[in-house]
Amino acid sequence: MRIRPAAVLILALSVVSAATFAHHGTANYNTDTQVSVKGTVTDFQFNNPHVLIFMQVKDESGKTTDWQGELTSPNHLARAGWKKDTIRSGDVITISGYTTKSGTHEIWIQKVIAADGTPIDTSGGN
Repeated sequence: MRIRPAAVLILALSVVSAATFAHHGTANYNTDTQVSVKGTVTDFQFNNPHVLIFMQVKDESGKTTDWQGELTSPNHLARAGWKKDTIRSGDVITISGYTTKSGTHEIWIQKVIAADGTPIDTSGGN
């Protein structure tokens, strides 16, 4: 049986494109409703493939819950003016976006608001 290079190339591209689509899909998020949480940043990771913000959020009873927010790539955010120190541990911010369908405390971030009420441009989030 002879393997044709074109067939191998098509198969390889199919596998790569399927993995890329799955990675960037929104299937894990409830895109019908948005939520907002305000909290204190515990970690800010300005790394590929996605920028991550970790926060501690207090509810009305004073109970603290850890939240994680995910944004687009650092390159995309850098074009919107972000730097590695745009957000720092200890900052109080509000993040808004879509939570996971599973109910975990994770948000696909669409908006970030600084403590003084100033929006931090995300260029549409993801």
